[in-house]
Amino acid sequence: MPASFFFPSRGPLSRRAFLRGAGVTLSLPLLDAMSPAFARAAPAAPPRRMIAIQTNMGILSQHFFPAEAGLDYKLTTYLEILKAFKDRMTVLSGVSHPAVDGAHEAEKSFLSAAPHPGGAGFRNSISLDQYAAEQLGPVTRFPSFALDVNAEGTQGMVFSRTGVKVPTEKSPAALYRKMFVQGNPAEVEARVADLGRGRSALDFVSADAKRLGRSVGPADKARLDQYFTAVRDLERQLELGQEWERKPKPKASAPALTDVTENKKLIDKIRLMLDIARLGFESDSTRVVSLFVNTFSIVADLPGVKDETHSITHHGGRKEALDQLVTIESAQFRALAGFLANLAGVKEDGEALLDRTMVLYGAPMGNAASHDNRNLPVLLAGGGFRHAGHLAFDAKKNYPLPNLFVSMLQRLGVPADRFATSTGTLTGLRSG
Repeated sequence: MPASFFFPSRGPLSRRAFLRGAGVTLSLPLLDAMSPAFARAAPAAPPRRMIAIQTNMGILSQHFFPAEAGLDYKLTTYLEILKAFKDRMTVLSGVSHPAVDGAHEAEKSFLSAAPHPGGAGFRNSISLDQYAAEQLGPVTRFPSFALDVNAEGTQGMVFSRTGVKVPTEKSPAALYRKMFVQGNPAEVEARVADLGRGRSALDFVSADAKRLGRSVGPADKARLDQYFTAVRDLERQLELGQEWERKPKPKASAPALTDVTENKKLIDKIRLMLDIARLGFESDSTRVVSLFVNTFSIVADLPGVKDETHSITHHGGRKEALDQLVTIESAQFRALAGFLANLAGVKEDGEALLDRTMVLYGAPMGNAASHDNRNLPVLLAGGGFRHAGHLAFDAKKNYPLPNLFVSMLQRLGVPADRFATSTGTLTGLRSG
């Protein structure tokens, strides 16, 4: 949680209080170079998008990694489910995040590559999705969607530039309403007024903090400078929020969604989240989405599954446990295949939405049975890349996964040469 600042005679004043009141977050600082927000010339290049999906309990490698490298690999059990998209996806083996360990704790670093997430005093860094949203600026109504299925407590993979966990959306129905339900003029003006009150409150806090800054030491001055930056970023978001509230919302191409509340309905919940992500892309409400899928303690409502997922990942080679894992993981790949098919079926300026959308899918453990954070199962689909089939790197001396993140950022139009522990772009993957 962000630090609270204490002002004489005013009591503790936390930024989170303003987050609740204003309905926005500090996770996406907006740069002055991005303004004026709505006077920018339309980009010549077509809009590019990305979604990053983590399933947090690993993927059975024997059913995922092909034996052969290159374009002519033989489809494995799981990749067979995605066979319709073989020429539009790249499978990676022998990749991981340098210095990211900690078994299950590595889920926090899946999109940030922040080292040693299980260590004492660990503080995360900005995740790929938030970095992308920050750099793209206010080109859409929502800078990003941070979604989760069945996450609990501190679970998640979306973090701000200051290492703070970004709140996630659990309700596709609520997000649908935010995207497509305009409200009557009185409701719109009420929301605008709420945002205006948030800006007034921030003016008050900023003035009070400046007075405090005259009486504190150098270390506290540095903290206050950081605070002022956060306040300015939030003020800008509030201003943009007022402008977006008065702009008509897009028309939905699908009826309103109904939430699934039972955790055991794992696949139904995943499909709903992927549906809302597709609607967000199709309506250009956002261009950046993350989806965290927690299966840790879930007994999935699937044929033959009777045990919670974590216990059966420690299968010890038992056929009964392995069969249940294959059922669960195959169902997740079928949901992914459906999502890719839906993106492929939507046309934008004559081009399939899938070819403008990068779909990253993977897990933070290469072997969940041994809690091994190396040799991660990862694939990238869509995005208009010249896909490389199976890129097989060294399974023992792994290649840095953040290199893929740099390639994704560049494809998105972000001029990034480095991200986290990257050493460049991903070898073997080229833009179309």
